[in-house]
Amino acid sequence: MPNPYLPLWEYIPDGEPRVFGERVYVYGSHDRVASDRFCDFKLKVWSASIHDLNHWTCHGDIFHTRDDRDHKSDTAEWTDCELYAPDVIEKDGKYYLYAYIIDAKGCVAVSDRPEGPFKLLSRYKYDVPAGSAGENGWFIDPGVLVDDDGRVYVYCGFEKSYMIEVNPDNMYEMIPGSYREDFIPTEEPFCFFEACSPRKIGDTYYMIYSPRKGSRLVYATSKSPTGPFEYRGIIVDNGQDYPAGNDHGSIMKIKDQWYIFYHRMTNGTIMSRRACVEKIEILPDGTIPQVEMTSLGFQDSLSPYEQTPAELACVLKGGCMVTERNAFMRPITQIMDGAVIGYKYFDFGEDYAGNTMKFAARVRGNGCKAELHIHLDAEDGEEIGCCEIGTDDGMYTAITKHVTGRHALYFKVKSPFGGWFKNMADGRHLFEFEEFVFLK
Repeated sequence: MPNPYLPLWEYIPDGEPRVFGERVYVYGSHDRVASDRFCDFKLKVWSASIHDLNHWTCHGDIFHTRDDRDHKSDTAEWTDCELYAPDVIEKDGKYYLYAYIIDAKGCVAVSDRPEGPFKLLSRYKYDVPAGSAGENGWFIDPGVLVDDDGRVYVYCGFEKSYMIEVNPDNMYEMIPGSYREDFIPTEEPFCFFEACSPRKIGDTYYMIYSPRKGSRLVYATSKSPTGPFEYRGIIVDNGQDYPAGNDHGSIMKIKDQWYIFYHRMTNGTIMSRRACVEKIEILPDGTIPQVEMTSLGFQDSLSPYEQTPAELACVLKGGCMVTERNAFMRPITQIMDGAVIGYKYFDFGEDYAGNTMKFAARVRGNGCKAELHIHLDAEDGEEIGCCEIGTDDGMYTAITKHVTGRHALYFKVKSPFGGWFKNMADGRHLFEFEEFVFLK
């Protein structure tokens, strides 16, 4: 599946990927369309076979803080607030869900199956110093590590990092004296902000988190689960040539390939976040080179000869954005003069007898004309054609240069108006972009 890799109507940010058996599961928050608040009062989980990452299964709702049409609240005795950024780990054949609940003490739930549903086990039990970051029991954005020796650690934080060790006999009680603050410093170069996610690779402990520049996921490493940690660098930035927002995710090896799971923004808000993934490499010295944000997801390349939904764009510049009209339609809207819309990467193939191709775009007109200039590899790269967009809804076509090989594709939008009329047209939304395809 390309990015976003879940169905385009699904919003699962803060994704924690976990491989259990022959399937990879993604546990995350659940955003709501047209909401002015983060997250939801329920958690959902999706999974896919490790042998087929192009087909994902929704296992439905797994935990609730409010009643809905099918479920009773799991936390009715003490809270009905939103659920944020969970994590799930396996220990001794049981699966434990660590939930962060806004403005309330967090909790642990348990299931016999990784897909849930999860039954409340207990609220966190702890004793931390007065005035400490963990005093209120929120345990913000918990990331959980079960070490090789069976010891269990929970890492949390918002604007300040803190961690505890959990009693492995019950999985919810803090071991006295284990509380520790600032295991990831707030000072340069660490700049800790939120979104702790621990992983152990060989004998090295990785902490993936979001720094104060919140569109990034960065990482630090240590030879101990309690640190000290060394800052190592950026893994991905979801605000690179794209509407920026917070980020939260982690790394996971699926078969022989490592991935970074993260999210990016839609609907012109940081409250509508969709799950994305990129392939990464972990070098022999443990470093992870930064990767760019692409349209690929789990794919090696996209086909230009198949219909491409416009919302797969990984570059959106000039004020344009993906907007959900309904479960079936998510065009790019607010397209103005100078906007840039980009996709990475398409494989145009090698064998082709002609010198030209045909390009077709489906748009929703907005009562004025526009030009869609088609470039390869960069927004100022080679221009292979220009599609003139009319005033009405429908399909518009252009003849382009014949292309071979693997390329990024950029559309630069220009208004054809000049002179006196241009002054009136500046800032006008020219059209909405729905999908496109190349035809040999």
